[in-house]
Amino acid sequence: MARTALQRNNLDHYLKLPYAIELRQYEDGTWFARMPELRGCMTEADTMEKAVAMIRDAQREWIAAGLEDGTPIPEPEQARAYSGQFRARLPRSLHQQLAELAEQEGTSLNQMLVSLLSRALGAPATAALAREKSGRPK
Repeated sequence: MARTALQRNNLDHYLKLPYAIELRQYEDGTWFARMPELRGCMTEADTMEKAVAMIRDAQREWIAAGLEDGTPIPEPEQARAYSGQFRARLPRSLHQQLAELAEQEGTSLNQMLVSLLSRALGAPATAALAREKSGRPK
């Protein structure tokens, strides 16, 4: 079915909105991607880059189908503002271990914690999500 000019304009509007993309890598190395605000909009691919490209294609088709059917299209949830700071109380022995590790690496304790937390959370997927939300190139 041919899309009208109004539908194309609405499609362009929705495609410019900052929908969240969740990426997860399975044990076999494949990547799962979804847009939680667009229920059922998901895909899988062999690489993270392909998963991001494919979820964008799925997003386009999901929104286009909704516009054609007259289904309301949800807008992205507004991101909460975070300061980037938090306080943590640590056992003295853990504080010492972290401080010594940072010194061995020639970095600050803050930077060491950021690095360790990023790795624990899966830095590649987290970085890709941040790039995708900001519109920065890969």
